[in-house]
Amino acid sequence: MMQEKIARTRGVFSPVVTPFKADLTPDAVRLLRHCRWLLSNDVGLAVFGTNSEANSMSVDEKVELLDRLIDGGIDPARMMPGTGMSALTDSVTLTAHAARRGCSGVLMLPPFYYKGVTDEGLFRSFSEIIQRVGDSKLRVFLYNIPPVSQIPLSVGLVGRLIDAYPDTVVGIKDSSGDWNVTKSYIDNFGDRGFAVFPGSESFLLQGLRNGASGCISATANVHPGPIAQMLDVFESDQADAHQARLNQIRGIFARYPMISALKAAIAHYSGDAEWETVRPPLVELDSEQKTAFLKELNDAGFTMPGLAA
Repeated sequence: MMQEKIARTRGVFSPVVTPFKADLTPDAVRLLRHCRWLLSNDVGLAVFGTNSEANSMSVDEKVELLDRLIDGGIDPARMMPGTGMSALTDSVTLTAHAARRGCSGVLMLPPFYYKGVTDEGLFRSFSEIIQRVGDSKLRVFLYNIPPVSQIPLSVGLVGRLIDAYPDTVVGIKDSSGDWNVTKSYIDNFGDRGFAVFPGSESFLLQGLRNGASGCISATANVHPGPIAQMLDVFESDQADAHQARLNQIRGIFARYPMISALKAAIAHYSGDAEWETVRPPLVELDSEQKTAFLKELNDAGFTMPGLAA
């Protein structure tokens, strides 16, 4: 059982950016095309993540998009949709739907509106969702992103959830940006088959060398093949040079508003300008930012092979 968990959850996942039409409705056709391209580069699909603008979308919109993807031929076993929301009942609705549709797991934010909540309150929230969904096939990957949520997931809380739901709470994405936090999850729970995913490929080589299962990274939207390749080369003498290249590209994107930069890159390399559209309160890169950004990518020899409009 433990080995099965590790095998099932290893890899690189992309929090897939959500394309919007000019009227700001989600564009399922473009999303399906982008998901197919990511899968062709051996990257799994963490749709409805932070970089998906998920918290700017309704539950109904996400349910419909998930159905459109699966009905359009995307294998749900390659999907880890984000289902954690502020409202407990919204989280239950989307989590249950993802489990019914056969997704390999769900990526679950804590309820993030109220700050300073206790581990007891967080445990009750996660526990209530799991019990209300009541599906033995459900696999939950916790999502720790305190720079955004302001709700850190402590080692004590994670351990309590694993103890209570050992076959359900099977992993975590750590977007704390602090390697010591990521390593604390690996050190405390890795030998139990618990999958730990750093939230950036900047920690991918270090993570793999210490027992991480891969990563779930924004820039896997645009640089999927090289990031996924690290799982094949991390034990070779090419690994450090490969990581340096990943860091170079990640660094360019990190100098700009991330979601808008990801969409600008996809728009540029696909020739499809509508990809630049973001939902308010986000705004697209302005002309000066976009010119500087694309020049940096060009100077770095960046490409997105196989991307089609």
